[in-house]
Amino acid sequence: MKNNKRRYPDLHDHIEELKRRGLLQVIDRQIDKDSELHPLVRWQFVGGMEESERKAFLFTNIVNAKGRRYDIPVLVGGLAANREIYSVGMGCPVEEIQSKWDQALQNPIPPVLVENPECQEVVHEGKNLLGEGMGLDMLSIPISTPGFDSAPTLTATNVITKDPITGGQNMGTYRCALKASDRLVVRMATRVGGAGGYLHYLAWKKAGHKTMPCAVVLGCPPYVSFMGPQKMPIGVDEFDIAGGLAGEAIEITMAKTVDLKVPAQAEIVLEGFIDLEKLEPEAPFGESHGHVALEEFNMPMTITAITHRNKPVIPSYLSQVAPSESSVIKRVAYEPLFFNYLKSTLGIRGVKKVSLHEPLTGLLRVTLITVERDMPKTEIWRALYGAAFFKGDCGKICVAINDDIDPDNADALLWAMAYRMNPVKDVQTLDHRGQGHGPKRETEGEEDSTLLMDATMKGDMPPLALPTKEYMENAKNIWDELGLPKLRPQSPWFGYSLGDWLPQWDDAARRAAQGDYLENGKISKAQQQSGLTPETKFRPQ
Repeated sequence: MKNNKRRYPDLHDHIEELKRRGLLQVIDRQIDKDSELHPLVRWQFVGGMEESERKAFLFTNIVNAKGRRYDIPVLVGGLAANREIYSVGMGCPVEEIQSKWDQALQNPIPPVLVENPECQEVVHEGKNLLGEGMGLDMLSIPISTPGFDSAPTLTATNVITKDPITGGQNMGTYRCALKASDRLVVRMATRVGGAGGYLHYLAWKKAGHKTMPCAVVLGCPPYVSFMGPQKMPIGVDEFDIAGGLAGEAIEITMAKTVDLKVPAQAEIVLEGFIDLEKLEPEAPFGESHGHVALEEFNMPMTITAITHRNKPVIPSYLSQVAPSESSVIKRVAYEPLFFNYLKSTLGIRGVKKVSLHEPLTGLLRVTLITVERDMPKTEIWRALYGAAFFKGDCGKICVAINDDIDPDNADALLWAMAYRMNPVKDVQTLDHRGQGHGPKRETEGEEDSTLLMDATMKGDMPPLALPTKEYMENAKNIWDELGLPKLRPQSPWFGYSLGDWLPQWDDAARRAAQGDYLENGKISKAQQQSGLTPETKFRPQ
């Protein structure tokens, strides 16, 4: 549990809080980490469950495909199976996450160096890293995509490297495939601009070194864990921003065998050196863009020490096809960044929300911008252009919508596109876009393009043809009273005005619902006219 000096929670504290809130599912049944563990958790993302019904899974009785037992529990979904779990780690309600990120970015707090840290209560070096059941092979690392993946792979990582000249550290989330008890292969993104760790890799090579020190951290305090997937500006120390989130300095310590600073409350730290002269085939692996990444050469790392706390827990992200834990982490963090950029940096006041479409597209490809009704067309297009180019790997398809459209409902999006968009006037395409993160890679030289769509209402329209809210709610009460199957309301589930509606029609509808339709007939009879053609419009006065 938390020591007397720090107030921020570590992973153990976080697990206890999830348990207290009913957000943790403990699995004591024997589970095969190589073929059963990730598929079991995957069902809550593909089994028709609401996001709010998802939970974190803690596996305590783990074996491999050969029946070997593992002592270290595995936590899946523990940081972001849904937004509520993410908010627990952030220490604030979901609706305050954006302001907390903003405050942390504006008020970073540098870390503090401590000795005798929890993460070094147990140390494995030398011969203790070699052989079956030793070193990396003692860790209960699951296979993420059974049937496609070629190795157990570390997914919930905070990989720490540093610049060989300035000494500035970077912390990123990169996958690491296990290859031997003392060797793994790290995949750092080589896209245009490159991940921070990859830029360090290039700098160490340029400086003439043969190896680069590296620490792979498993299981940080949540404030630190959230730094890995977050895209900070190059040169920003993630420990400083984590301190801003925590409201106090994050405790760090020197690693045992490499000159790097690591989180003092980490569960497990893998220390070692990345080879700068040789690369090794890595993958196939089911990636967060929703396709299997095929075999590529990546960075072998020789392990020089494994340190961990007493009774550690290994976190493992559920990634691959979205929605997933990986996509929830990114979505909750990225959406506030987009919104702040459009609203504050570009000054587009009519923007109400930015949503990154999650299922299958994995956030990067489809961006939905919710804007106010009657927002000037020039501002709508400024918002579309701004969202398209805010991040190089996001916003391939950008759609502007009004706030009656649920951005998470594909049917509602298609409805807006079908009835509120004129393709000739409301669609633009832009050339010269990089591929970004996906099954097609910009490093292979193939360009992509961008699609912008204005699917907002261009004027008043008749109401949505469903019973109004009061009648639908009453009918739902009867449904529940009859014990009929559980409902999962899909927006829109009641009718509402879209501007083209008169009070006189409200009165007529009320009379009809109360059984007084004959009164409406008397009123309409009094308004009969001659000399008209059928379907001539009529507006009561």
